[in-house]
Amino acid sequence: MAQNFKNDLFLRALRRQATERTPVWLMRQAGRYLPEYNATRKQAGDFMSLCKNPELACEVTLQPIDRYGLDAAILFSDILTIPDAMGLGLYFVQGEGPCFKKRIESETDIAALGRMDPSVELNYVAQAVSTIKKSLDRRVPLIGFSGSPWTLACYMINGGSSGDDFLSVRKWLYSRPDALQRLLEKLSQAVSDYLIMQIEAGADAVMVFDSWGGFLPEAHFERFSQQHIRTIVEQVAKASVGIRRANGETDNSSTPMIVFVKGGGQWLESIANTGADAVGIDWATNLGHARSLIGDRCALQGNLDPASLLGTASHIESEVARTLDSFGRVGPGVGHVFNLGHGISQFTPPENVACLVEAVANYSKKLR
Repeated sequence: MAQNFKNDLFLRALRRQATERTPVWLMRQAGRYLPEYNATRKQAGDFMSLCKNPELACEVTLQPIDRYGLDAAILFSDILTIPDAMGLGLYFVQGEGPCFKKRIESETDIAALGRMDPSVELNYVAQAVSTIKKSLDRRVPLIGFSGSPWTLACYMINGGSSGDDFLSVRKWLYSRPDALQRLLEKLSQAVSDYLIMQIEAGADAVMVFDSWGGFLPEAHFERFSQQHIRTIVEQVAKASVGIRRANGETDNSSTPMIVFVKGGGQWLESIANTGADAVGIDWATNLGHARSLIGDRCALQGNLDPASLLGTASHIESEVARTLDSFGRVGPGVGHVFNLGHGISQFTPPENVACLVEAVANYSKKLR
């Protein structure tokens, strides 16, 4: 049967239905700014051990929900699980971020990447989703996610994080574009399969993070990022309708999808045309301008500067009001999910997040 959530504000906003207030969740809401997260991570031993332990991943996913009463939970995992499952060997270095034991250096390396079966290679993620879903007990919806093909390719070719804006990857645009396309096509299928698996395991919405899409020149964004995201949205939407029917839901709607392109403010209309239910907006883009461009095609999510949470309570309240005022009044056919314009900083005082959540609730009611 269809689920009856105790709090469904997030899903209603994504579907542009009426809400009593603006729902709020935060990218990277389970993280190092929380003392309880740090305790659980210490228990796990390291970041990847935490990700691959379904019970501990569930524990940290629920920590910000228990502490703040946020309107959605997001699976605790990492965007680089797919290349790790493809055999590149993901690990993390303190102060340097993600690294791979192997990287994509040639067409031969691309050809060697077979079609990933997420139910096998990433079964620990499915177990985490189902464990979290059960533990949430319909309190709030659960968001699953993946990195976009372009973003995954950036890490896979570079061998990890980059200090030069992934220059070595962007070189492929001009020296080996056909080979890069073959890699992106393989990743597009892998991301689709991965998100579908998460929906089958219980995710109520899914999000695609194109963290490095903003590095692409305007002339190449469509070919190397957008067309692949569009394919993913289409495949996941079609599959999710069948999953929902199998679960006894009868409204024939697909599982809501959010697409976030960091640095993608110049492509908002194009992103909205992927068929996504919501477009994530980073903090450099005016939310009101984004709404005027996108209109009623989909909902918007965002877009407070994460650094604002390092300020005083009065400054946080002021920035929350400014953000909500920028979006404007919410009426029929309009959807807004309050979020940061990127992930929360590890240096954020936990009490400042409580201030933000309260400010969003109080001020957004005035805009109804």
